[in-house]
Amino acid sequence: MVLMAVSRFQRFFRSAAGVDVDKNDLRRYSGFVNDKVYDLLVIGQAHAKANRRDIIEPWDLPLTKGLQENIHRFRLLDEDIELKPILEQLAALPPLDLSVGEQTVGRLPEIVGGLSVALAQTFKIVDPDVKNPATEQWERTIRVFDLLL
Repeated sequence: MVLMAVSRFQRFFRSAAGVDVDKNDLRRYSGFVNDKVYDLLVIGQAHAKANRRDIIEPWDLPLTKGLQENIHRFRLLDEDIELKPILEQLAALPPLDLSVGEQTVGRLPEIVGGLSVALAQTFKIVDPDVKNPATEQWERTIRVFDLLL
């Protein structure tokens, strides 16, 4: 399952950070987004439980200042990420103990967009000369996110 068509994926990364990606990168990208959104929801679940609620609300998600800024950058790019593929991928993951609220579900495309902008720009930080990230750059970049999210 992938989040967007190859041509949209390529155009998005080019406009977000001047990085060229190919069809083979789409699977890595989808796995990255899937894992990070799930991680955010797991922490959101802990926050909701700590506040004795049974629904994960948007304010439960640990959206850092940097991620919020990248969500804003995503909005400025005027790209669109569909919700249906995101929900289908999340449904394949281990179930959460709590329900995800409607407002939270509605924010997922923007969160995915912010994560995507951050990912694209992190390639340039990890390797400023990268044009088309190889497996090594993907692994390094994803490790950075694993440390922080």
